[in-house]
Amino acid sequence: MTTQATRTSPAALREQVLELTGVDTAKCYQCGKCSAGCPMTPESRIRPHDVMRLVTLDRRERLAGDDSIWLCLTCETCSARCPNGCEPARVTEAVREILAREAPGSVPSRVAAFHRAFLDQVRQHGRMFELGMVLEYKLRSGALLQDAASTPGLLARGKLKPLPHRIEGREDVARIFERCLPGGKIL
Repeated sequence: MTTQATRTSPAALREQVLELTGVDTAKCYQCGKCSAGCPMTPESRIRPHDVMRLVTLDRRERLAGDDSIWLCLTCETCSARCPNGCEPARVTEAVREILAREAPGSVPSRVAAFHRAFLDQVRQHGRMFELGMVLEYKLRSGALLQDAASTPGLLARGKLKPLPHRIEGREDVARIFERCLPGGKIL
């Protein structure tokens, strides 16, 4: 018999990830090959194989309580190394999406600032404007002087263009943003 409490509680994390990705994390047999190849392993307390296990065990509070999941580079080395085709990179991205939606406070402030700055530039110009993104990120994150010494060299070598290059079809990009992010809420 289903009670009111079970009907209103969120689906198990494994079920949510399965619905988003088609990947059943219970198929991961914890060989660790994904974590052995991950370039962020030295920086993370929760490694790709740990993510797979924590999702299977519905330990979303453990995933939300650690910044490790937000350090993933999405390089997909873990997925390429998985002998069972479990795709840890897709699972990690799905968990980040779920956490950002259900527990926005679990998103580290600098990660949220980067996402907002990146997407704002694409929304405004139809493509990435690097200098605008860097400036907006610095203002949002409070890291105003971090890496400031490298900026003149990047400008001099043409790596950071001083003005944005706007594309044709910016209106189409704006419609995509409105459709995907009604009201403009990013993280």
